[in-house]
Amino acid sequence: MMSGKFAQIIQEVDAQAIELGGLIPETLRAFSGLTRTAQNSGALDHKVKELIALAIAVSSRCEACIAYHARGAARRGATRQEVAEALGVAIQMGGGPSVNYAAEALGAFDELSAGLRNDQEAARQAT
Repeated sequence: MMSGKFAQIIQEVDAQAIELGGLIPETLRAFSGLTRTAQNSGALDHKVKELIALAIAVSSRCEACIAYHARGAARRGATRQEVAEALGVAIQMGGGPSVNYAAEALGAFDELSAGLRNDQEAARQAT
């Protein structure tokens, strides 16, 4: 099971989103549909779209968004170098504050991709 700062952020936001979904279910269903549609592979594959979303999360200074899209990039097979280059574009567009959030996003990718590798290895050993 993944653990760490960003895994905890995801866990907490997921719990809060479930509660919010109970209060405004149509809005959350619509957002979920938009997310699925926007992330579908087309001319851009899902990995590239996760890298774009991660860069936007940095420039928007959204820590939870960084966590989700760092995990998404890791799940889609992004390399650390691909993440770093996407973060370079975020820095270019967002200036100084984006440097700090880009460093945090790289840390999120490292933490969450390591957790995924550990989960995959544990699953292989269990079978």
